[in-house]
Amino acid sequence: MSLEQYHLVQLIKQQSQSLGDAIALEGFEMQAPWYQVSWNQFDSISTKVALALMHFGVASQERVAILANNMPQWTCADIGALKARTVMVPIYPTSTQEQAKYIVNDAEAKVVFVGEQQHYDMACELADKCDSLTHIVVFDANVKLQDNPNHSHFDELISRDFAAELHFELQARLDAANLDDLLTLIYTSGTTGDPKGVMLDYRNIASVVRQHDNFLPFTPGDVSLAFLPLSHVFERGWSFYVLCRGGHNVYLQDPMAAKEAIVKVRPHTLCVVPRFLEKVYSAVQDKVSKAPTARQKLFAWALSVGHRQSEVEQGRQSASGLLNLQWKLANKLVFSKLKQVLGGRLKFMPCGGAALDPNVSAFFQSIDVPVLCGFGMTETCATVTCNTLENRVPGSNGQPLPEVEVKIGKDNEILVRGDTVMRGYFNRPEETAATFENGWLKTGDAGRLDEQGNLFITDRIKELMKTSNGKYIAPQRVEGTVGCCPFIEQVAIVADAKNYVTALIVPAFESLEAWAQEKGLKYESPLELLRHSHVIEHFEQRLKTLQSELAGFEKIKKFTLLPEAFSMEAGLITPTMKLRRKMIYHKYASEISAMYR
Repeated sequence: MSLEQYHLVQLIKQQSQSLGDAIALEGFEMQAPWYQVSWNQFDSISTKVALALMHFGVASQERVAILANNMPQWTCADIGALKARTVMVPIYPTSTQEQAKYIVNDAEAKVVFVGEQQHYDMACELADKCDSLTHIVVFDANVKLQDNPNHSHFDELISRDFAAELHFELQARLDAANLDDLLTLIYTSGTTGDPKGVMLDYRNIASVVRQHDNFLPFTPGDVSLAFLPLSHVFERGWSFYVLCRGGHNVYLQDPMAAKEAIVKVRPHTLCVVPRFLEKVYSAVQDKVSKAPTARQKLFAWALSVGHRQSEVEQGRQSASGLLNLQWKLANKLVFSKLKQVLGGRLKFMPCGGAALDPNVSAFFQSIDVPVLCGFGMTETCATVTCNTLENRVPGSNGQPLPEVEVKIGKDNEILVRGDTVMRGYFNRPEETAATFENGWLKTGDAGRLDEQGNLFITDRIKELMKTSNGKYIAPQRVEGTVGCCPFIEQVAIVADAKNYVTALIVPAFESLEAWAQEKGLKYESPLELLRHSHVIEHFEQRLKTLQSELAGFEKIKKFTLLPEAFSMEAGLITPTMKLRRKMIYHKYASEISAMYR
């Protein structure tokens, strides 16, 4: 098929016509009418959204924003905006008012869809500070609206009848749609400087859909759980693919409920970030460490068998009848129970956003839960390279998509070229030009390609830390290594211009308090617990074990335990959970100074 036949709106329309009363969207533990939405309803609702936007006076290629947690209404509004040929601008639901104001003003958004009360309250304040914003639409029907004719409930809006001329105009817009239309502006999370609006068009998304068809075992009716924020390119791009291929998308409003949702929804797939997998891994390891010796030995044997079986499936080891029998036994006694915690019918899990620790990756491959690590960024519609079921090389991020070119440039920087690469940054021609080099996108990540074309990420060029001894340290590597500990929730290392590495550590308080109770430790407050000599010694021993494979100059020599987490509210992490290091170092300057006295 030619790329023109992969226009997102057309593909979803075809699925609606084909699947009719089958379920397209589902809100996890939501009430009717949003508990389940059929394909016919999805088509009808998104059409009503398109008509409403035109009724509001939004012209083709003008911008519409959305500020809400994951829910079926999110995608209905998204596809409705695209039917009207408007440009959707997602805003993270955890954004501060200043962050949201910046995006609405920069994009000149005319309408904003919001989720619940707190988002509506923020939008009302934005309306006074953003000249372009004319209408607010609220998904939650329980939110009490101000007495303003330009504020609407989503449910009421999609029940309206619109003038015949609007239907004619909508058809005209649909007929005029083409792959060079702008589809979305996605603002980068801004670890440095102001966020930039990444311009992605229909050609970018069409190319992603066509290329993913080549290697993903996704079939109509497969269930995907959307628990990463739809405001991020990873989950939203994946949801586009799920719907284009007739999948059943389940929306999770509260990502903290992921453990419960996975068991109940039993998804065939879900997008994950390394931190999610690290938590599952550390929880299993912690449970095994407390089990009787016989069960620990059974678990170790099963993992060994699973690893060898995985190597056989990848063609790196020869098959044998004995190994096959052992694998069946290991699966029955150990792996089947672990897989039930993940719903019991996972086909694969796309993973991205940061480097995944090799030990964590090996664990999931061994228990027969394929984790497909990939590399990408907002500027490339997420996927640049990706592991497949047939090609999962340990430590790699897989091979480039079939129509994407990757090469290694100066300072080992990964350069990318292809139809999935962004048009540029909205209203920022100079920054757009600086991001490209002779038609190649400069990713800012360093890596290498092996002889088979598998990409290995070595470090983030802009985040490399140079010690006063002249050694370069990739902080994500060190943080990923120690982050696998069940007692560590967050960690930020310090090394730049220092003569040794230190760390600010946020403990996993639930695990730590359970351990303290087992040990009979007495304390009056969380802060007193963190200062307890036995706790300090416990973390020292944990770090010693976790860092055994790191080079001496990479190892954390001193650390400080923090009583509160790095949060978005405090400006210490981005909505995609990346550390804002400058802000962290500024806030904890005295703690850092104390570690170098």
